[in-house]
Amino acid sequence: MIKILVDAFGGDNAPHEIVKGALIGLKSNDDLFVTFTGKEQVISEEIQSIMKELGKKELKGLKLDGRYDIIDAQDVITNNDQPTVAIRTKKESSLVKAFDALKNSEDYVGLLSAGSTGAVLTGGFLKIGRIPGVSRPACSPILPTVDGGSVVLVDSGANMDCKPVNLVHFAIMASAYSKCVLGVENPRVALVNVGTEAEKGNELTKEVYGLLSNCKEINFVGNMESRDLLSGSYDVVVADAFAGNVLLKATEGSVLQMLGLMKKEIKASFWAKVGVLFMGRVFKNLKKALDYNNKGGAVLLGCKKLIVKAHGSSKAKSISACINQLLTAHRSGLVDTIAQAITKVEGLNEEN
Repeated sequence: MIKILVDAFGGDNAPHEIVKGALIGLKSNDDLFVTFTGKEQVISEEIQSIMKELGKKELKGLKLDGRYDIIDAQDVITNNDQPTVAIRTKKESSLVKAFDALKNSEDYVGLLSAGSTGAVLTGGFLKIGRIPGVSRPACSPILPTVDGGSVVLVDSGANMDCKPVNLVHFAIMASAYSKCVLGVENPRVALVNVGTEAEKGNELTKEVYGLLSNCKEINFVGNMESRDLLSGSYDVVVADAFAGNVLLKATEGSVLQMLGLMKKEIKASFWAKVGVLFMGRVFKNLKKALDYNNKGGAVLLGCKKLIVKAHGSSKAKSISACINQLLTAHRSGLVDTIAQAITKVEGLNEEN
């Protein structure tokens, strides 16, 4: 059995959607064992309710005996809590209990939470720690591209102020991630910049460009302008967390607003409504292609064990995708692959 931990009380739709998604994950993976952390009685009641609700649909045939357990945790870390303080003081919270179990037991391969991003990142740093040689872990979501593929964005929220070595390590780790989890044989790695020319950018990006150009562990293809994130021309996109987070949220917001605008215009026109009858499949496929929920969550690359941060608004479908993402990362040996890749650039450290 592959054992993972699920923070049942992290996220806007916890615990119902989190538990529901985990049960769907159990149905899809016969070798999976889930340990929920959170209020034990509430989780038990949710499981019973969901099994009745979905027993004839998604969970038909699922046998739960010996497939899950619960670590009771009566407290919850919220988005209003200061992450470092919360991880250190809220010892009875569902997230801290999950991190403690992950740290102290070799049985668990990873953890999934849709809770506070800051707390998840802090817990990964303080309780699980870095793979030897990794300068800093980085947050790496997978985004859909217009050609039906995927692109890994790194870093999207963990490191606002970076040194050149950090971005080089991000590129190496995300390239390994793309190979292991997405099956890309030779990932094309790009650096987020204000232009594609080598001389463009600030002092950080100029220095990183030179380092990435000389890094034999990756397939560096040059700078990328932000408008091309979803083009399908790149497999890995590297940035410091400030630029990466702005890029991520601007892209997500633009896609959602564009879809909303299309919906508004369709409702305002009779002939547009008629057109939808003929274009319905096209719009449905477009929405599906651009839905980040199908891609899972953001993996915290560089930690000694797997940590997946699901979107705060995740529902069951996204949680299930995150579980499959975590299992794929484990089965492909992602942590060991990153460790081996980092050793090949040992001469590059924070002092360079």
